[in-house]
Amino acid sequence: MTERMFRLLELHQKLDAAIRRMKTGRHEDPQEVARLMKRKTRLRDGMARLLPPARALASL
Repeated sequence: MTERMFRLLELHQKLDAAIRRMKTGRHEDPQEVARLMKRKTRLRDGMARLLPPARALASL
């Protein structure tokens, strides 16, 4: 795993934890939760672009 992928994965986990905390907290801010979820999705998509295509892996 590259350092960049590791950092992206780490940030993804931190966003996931922040979303869970916000959803279980007293004063849930739906707009902030939505913003964090969109950021998490963009980050996941970015990580997927760094991975080789599944077909390339299947032929190895």
